[in-house]
Amino acid sequence: MQKPDWIAVDWGTSNMRAWAMTSGGTVLADVRSDQGMGGLAPDAFAPALRQAIAGWDHTEVPIIACGMVGARQGWIEAPYAATPCTATPDGFTKPDAGDLDVHIIAGVMQANPADVMRGEETQIAGFLARNKNWDGVICLPGTHTKWVHISADEIVSFQTYMTGDLFAAIAGHTVLRHSVTADGWDDSAFDAGVADAMDRPERLAARLFSLRAEGLLNAMPNAAARARLSGLLIGAELAGAKPYWIGQQIAVIGAGGLSALYVRALAAQSAPATQVKGDAITLAGLTAAYRRLKG
Repeated sequence: MQKPDWIAVDWGTSNMRAWAMTSGGTVLADVRSDQGMGGLAPDAFAPALRQAIAGWDHTEVPIIACGMVGARQGWIEAPYAATPCTATPDGFTKPDAGDLDVHIIAGVMQANPADVMRGEETQIAGFLARNKNWDGVICLPGTHTKWVHISADEIVSFQTYMTGDLFAAIAGHTVLRHSVTADGWDDSAFDAGVADAMDRPERLAARLFSLRAEGLLNAMPNAAARARLSGLLIGAELAGAKPYWIGQQIAVIGAGGLSALYVRALAAQSAPATQVKGDAITLAGLTAAYRRLKG
């Protein structure tokens, strides 16, 4: 393999992915590692990165990194750019990395209501690089789902919902764990959960326990209960985020299955959304950051 002109790194809590790149945007090679930020001490990041790219000539090659690698608990804390701002803020943070020329992308912060993002800004930058002059709202589903208002190529404001965390906690650590342990799925149950939560979001807590009661009294299948739990939580999120998405152009970026559920839930509210795969968009955002670094 030829020597890369630069290396792109997406370093999350659970895993890391790196791409060897040419200056023209061609991917020469890529590698995945399970050495995510959550399992590394600050002095372990450089060895982990060297191990991951050991087969590549990285001498004097700039490495552009995004994600939780720049968190307070990561390699080194990268600053936050304050909204409104571009999705590729000025300035990079360089950790003490020996022979590795690492540049960590800044996160984005919002003062009121207080909110932060780290990694999502790079996906947003990639989306905007591929969709010039796009205005609207971007939804980034995940453990912590972001709703981001975009105007004039800037992040104007955003809001984070802990819907994924809530689903995991409720399904794994409450009485509902007895009702939702199934791998199957029921679209109609999901749709009903979304509609119920959108209609009466203030009754969410009561609706959650009804899943347990439905299983005990009416033999609701676990797959249906699991889908309805997801629908209730996503529906409550959509109800809260409605000022963001109503009447707006909407793009949903992220993992296929979860993103598809958000697109389905939005469609039921007569709010069509475009679904975009996350990996390619992340790489496009890292490419935009590399070009900003090179000037």
